[in-house]
Amino acid sequence: MTKSALHVLCHAFIEQRISAARTAMQAAQESSSSETKSSAGDKYETGREMANAERDRNAAHMQQAQQLQAELARLNPEAACDSVRLGALVATSMGQFYISISAGQLPGSEVFAVSPAAPVAVALKGLRAGEQAVFNGKAVRVLAVE
Repeated sequence: MTKSALHVLCHAFIEQRISAARTAMQAAQESSSSETKSSAGDKYETGREMANAERDRNAAHMQQAQQLQAELARLNPEAACDSVRLGALVATSMGQFYISISAGQLPGSEVFAVSPAAPVAVALKGLRAGEQAVFNGKAVRVLAVE
């Protein structure tokens, strides 16, 4: 799979997270707005506060997804890489990694999207094809970098 195709999958991952956060925020807002006063007194305020807390939590998730989106926008998937760094697609003896954002295994591929701060990316940083590093006590050989 090409870096451009992986980049598109990362964008789709982020869009899905933003959409899910937006939907959850709207549901929490509707829940907060629909709380009615009851004879229980504090039940109204507690329900409203819980809904507001849920909305705020989802707003934070949306903000994190938007930050990921900004990070991904700075990457040029067409740029060639000869060493492991941000934007590189790395084939190793333990799998393939797209050094971009933390998205896990990308759908329809064997590639894991990882942030440059991920332990595996830190262990491999700066290496070229044919070189190796130790990760979790095991030797990991870099087979290819693009």
